Amino acid sequence: MTQTAIPIQRLTAVGREATVDAVAVEAPLEIRVEGRAVAVAMRTPGRDRELAAGFLLSEGVVAERRDVFDISSCPSSQAGADGGGSAAVDVLLTRPEAVDFDRLTRHVFTASSCGLCGKAVVAEVIRRHPPLSDTSRAEVRVPAAVIGSLPDRLRAAQATFATTGGLHACALFDLDGTLIALHEDVGRHNALDKLLGEAWLAGRWPLDRHVLMLSGRVSFELVQKALVARLPVVAAISAPSSLAVETAIAAGMTLCGFVRDGRMNIYSHPERIISSQES
Repeated sequence: MTQTAIPIQRLTAVGREATVDAVAVEAPLEIRVEGRAVAVAMRTPGRDRELAAGFLLSEGVVAERRDVFDISSCPSSQAGADGGGSAAVDVLLTRPEAVDFDRLTRHVFTASSCGLCGKAVVAEVIRRHPPLSDTSRAEVRVPAAVIGSLPDRLRAAQATFATTGGLHACALFDLDGTLIALHEDVGRHNALDKLLGEAWLAGRWPLDRHVLMLSGRVSFELVQKALVARLPVVAAISAPSSLAVETAIAAGMTLCGFVRDGRMNIYSHPERIISSQES
């Protein structure tokens, strides 16, 4: 269940009325690895296997499909009050002995206040995930008109947002602007984890000939996750953070923000975007 009806009172210029409003569901999901809890994601129920896979990819726990033996809903867990699916998923690995659980749980639960400076954070990301190749920067080209069309295509495919107005979305497009996949969630990180997890589980990996479109602002974490997938172009309707821009520059990724009304800001590696005058 991605949305629920909530009784409300609506005030208008002509008075007050009792009605109902569609609200996006938010419920906790515990992610377990080999039965051990490593994180709790506040997410919109649905695609929980993909969310777990995408999360573990971005945390460096898994790298190849064969690293995962199984992902399943935990039968002992309780569904949320809205009935929106299991409250826990367990990921079984082919080589569980290789996981440093202390490092994983420490990083996950303290990442928002790790105390590292921005340059150290970017350097650590690049150490774990090398920048995109010169070949990517030379061969991947996307017309500006294609990037400019993505916000409308994203919004048209957001089924739950149309009724609730309360979900973030991210979508995967090919270089011609054809929609490949889209996921919505109350958390922008969850939406991207679901998108990447789905592609990874389906064997569509890496995503080095695709464009990622985001419905809101771009944080450092979202650029980091995109780099794991080797995405060459990230575009967003809103603004990037300074650390997101620094990471995109170091990673060799093209980052576009404020994509709306036929305009955009290109914050890094603009050579991939072809203007109408150049096409």
